[in-house]
Amino acid sequence: MEGGNGEELAVGCVLSLRTTLGDEIEGQIIAYDRPSNILVIQEGSSKAGPRRNIRLLKANYIQDFTYLRKAEDPIDPNKCYIDLAGLQAREEASLRQAEIEAERIGVGVTSEAQSIFDALSKTLPVHWDKTVIVVMNEVRVSSPYHPENVIGGTPAANDRVKKVLDFERKRLQARGPG
Repeated sequence: MEGGNGEELAVGCVLSLRTTLGDEIEGQIIAYDRPSNILVIQEGSSKAGPRRNIRLLKANYIQDFTYLRKAEDPIDPNKCYIDLAGLQAREEASLRQAEIEAERIGVGVTSEAQSIFDALSKTLPVHWDKTVIVVMNEVRVSSPYHPENVIGGTPAANDRVKKVLDFERKRLQARGPG
């Protein structure tokens, strides 16, 4: 890209180019970052609707190009289509997922306690109440998280939690330290 005609490589120009890998691309230059030598190209025409492909291309991979025309400003905010509702929905979903994942991490508990929680969560609904694991909103497992530390709930639920807890402790011991 160095040494080429600067006007031909200006933002807004439409180029047809071929890469050293044989790909043929036609699109409008959105930006060029000189330090990284990366060209940002918007593929397709403005008639393609609001959605377009953006391609980042290392300029070293351009074998040859043809200047087609100068187009309108590709970054004109009046002509850009941004689906704000879609972006906000994705943001809200990501935040909800992050909160769900954060609630699954025990605060002030050992890695062994977290492993037990994770094992119980695979088959039963669980959540933390400080350092106590609450299973099915009725059975509570307190530190040091042995079957004898299981209290509350129906006898069947209590037995189920003790069984899973006992199995997980044996599995952790078989795995060894670390």
